[in-house]
Amino acid sequence: MHMADALVAPAAAVAMYAASGAAVGISIKTLRRDESTQKLPTMAVASALVFAGQMINYTIPGTGSSGHLCGGMLLSALLGPQAGFLSMVVILAIQSLFFADGGLLALGANCWNMAFYGCFVGYYILWRPILRSRLFSGMGTAAAGRMKITLASILGCVLTLQLGAFSVVLETTVSGITELPFGAFCGIMLPIHLAIGLVEGLITAAVLLFVYEARPELLMEAGSSGQDGRCSLKATLAVLAATAVVVGGGLSLAASANPDGLEWSLFGNTEAGYSGNMGLDEDNFGVSSAAADTAASIQEKTAFLPDYAFTQSDSAVGTSVSGIVGSALVAAFAAVICLVGGFFRRKSRSCEK
Repeated sequence: MHMADALVAPAAAVAMYAASGAAVGISIKTLRRDESTQKLPTMAVASALVFAGQMINYTIPGTGSSGHLCGGMLLSALLGPQAGFLSMVVILAIQSLFFADGGLLALGANCWNMAFYGCFVGYYILWRPILRSRLFSGMGTAAAGRMKITLASILGCVLTLQLGAFSVVLETTVSGITELPFGAFCGIMLPIHLAIGLVEGLITAAVLLFVYEARPELLMEAGSSGQDGRCSLKATLAVLAATAVVVGGGLSLAASANPDGLEWSLFGNTEAGYSGNMGLDEDNFGVSSAAADTAASIQEKTAFLPDYAFTQSDSAVGTSVSGIVGSALVAAFAAVICLVGGFFRRKSRSCEK
């Protein structure tokens, strides 16, 4: 769902930067006074895992399309909505700047579409209410916890991807891309992202169920369930970190070559015998602007592994290196956020004294 700069007019891009920037500011302010956010190792490892997971496009059978993990629900379940959102912003910014994945001008829109809904809407509307509810209470505490985690993960991913896909349609419409009729674009984007959301929900549930069995206190709203963890904190994080390395450095090589949901909606996949959908020309579409040209120029200078590959090379090693290097960068920047948040929290307390 990473939007390219050609899909947003400068005015729409500025508006989305403002909206996402406001969410960042509120999240930082909340983290400064919230003791539960002191989860530096968890934040670093979880962020790296989501970055690696986003590199694997899974095929949506019978469509010619593919999808990939967004990760907002996963991060908010592990870190809380504020820390989860900031982690997603770090992931999307690194993807844009260093791997040219998603436009730099469109970064504000991508943060809103892929991070805000999953981290805030998914958490407050579905995750927390379901985890706190008495659903499945007749099954026993542990079994009920598993069922609630599974239900919240699937419903949360489906709902938030639908909202993100709808926002893409709104943003392109406001940007004046007249080749994209609103109703027709919705009719293509929402169903394909329903399928993508279902798969993401299952992946998210699998990861969170592992954490629930291994170290339940790592999950927001599940720590007081009475479930005893089977692994130490270090062992649990080590497994998640190793998974990130394997996924980013190895399994990413097996990612589907089909276009993702957004690209498929815009351009179709006629080369593989599927629908042309909106039928746009991949080499000539969308909005042209000086701002987009400037953003593209910046990306050309900062992206040292564009499209997750070595420059002017088709070697598969570039993909593996991108997965490992990107995961490490995301983990490092996420750790910095924790350290900065802790510094401001301590400074605030010293001022109060």
